[in-house]
Amino acid sequence: MNDQLRSGQAATAGVGRRGFLAAAGLAAAGAALTVATGGPASAGQRRGTATDGRTLTATGLVVPIDTARHARTWMAWPDSSTIWRSKLAGVQSNIALIAKTIAKYEPVTMLANPASVSKARSMCGAAVTVIGDIPVDDCWMRDTGPVFRTDGAGGFDAVGFNFNGWGNRQTHANDALVARRVAAYLGVPFTAAGLVTEGGAVETDAAGTLMATRSSILNGNRNPGMSQAQVEAALCTAYGATKVIWFPGIAGQDITDDHVDATSRFVGGGTAVVQAPLAGDTDVWSNDERQQYQILSAATGGQGTPISVSRIQGPDYNLIRSTNPSFVGSYANYYLCNGAVISAQFGDTKADAAARTTLARLFPGRTVEQLNIDNLGAGGGGIHCVTQQQPVP
Repeated sequence: MNDQLRSGQAATAGVGRRGFLAAAGLAAAGAALTVATGGPASAGQRRGTATDGRTLTATGLVVPIDTARHARTWMAWPDSSTIWRSKLAGVQSNIALIAKTIAKYEPVTMLANPASVSKARSMCGAAVTVIGDIPVDDCWMRDTGPVFRTDGAGGFDAVGFNFNGWGNRQTHANDALVARRVAAYLGVPFTAAGLVTEGGAVETDAAGTLMATRSSILNGNRNPGMSQAQVEAALCTAYGATKVIWFPGIAGQDITDDHVDATSRFVGGGTAVVQAPLAGDTDVWSNDERQQYQILSAATGGQGTPISVSRIQGPDYNLIRSTNPSFVGSYANYYLCNGAVISAQFGDTKADAAARTTLARLFPGRTVEQLNIDNLGAGGGGIHCVTQQQPVP
């Protein structure tokens, strides 16, 4: 494997989340957005407040695990040539493919800017509901959309994590408001969490345990001045959890500062899967995968029992279709919907087949759909990154 493929240091400016550091002036441009968009959460938001007057205390609400049954999937339609440049058409095709595939199993609602509603409807087809009521900047709904919580008795609400463009690195005036606007559209209570993060930065088993990388959340570009204990308390309150398993992660090498959902995922209460690199891979991302597996294998969950960890073998970057230096070949970034697992395939036929077998074993009874999303992968993300589930209350 060519380590540069994983490091993203030669990424094309403006189009790769993993290679964003090569984009001249991008960080400065993002920093300028702080005034325009309000930047990180206000002091009141960071304490944790709700639009209906509730406070973030023991509400009995818990974020369900991904395997819980969904009412729908939320997605967002990208239309910015400033962000995506020459890759926009290909990314739109991938978003449409993902939406149409999920729509075979559950309802899909796609947010689109008014000028793009017609195109989104044409490309996604009649099975996908496209609405122009909530404007967006980009397609990363996992990070910008609300995280839903349920109480086990038919009630639910929505939590927003004060999205700030991954540390003010990308335009986010609209995306910063997506979470609360989706909640308002649904007419459900909305809570602003007591920290700044993104949905892809946290995994929950809904049995008391979270996992995340320090590089992403304990980062001055999101939560300056907050201690690990303060961040843990805010995360546990927001998710209805009791423990956070931390991985060191990788700071400053991609726009997310190493989101956990590209490498480690919870499969059930106290069970997880981690993507594994090839034995000879020694780049920073491969070493990060190994470290996450080691830490998780030695950890106990919120219930005090050991975490049971499986592996999903990653692809050989010499055998995949894409040669883009920002490409993210993550099988672990799958999306679970009602009756199916929606995953990527990268052209390494042996690894693609092995990933299908592993996912079928981990999620028996679900159809495994493998999609060619190379354009999205070249943009630094995957299927889980562009979807957000709304669970059945």
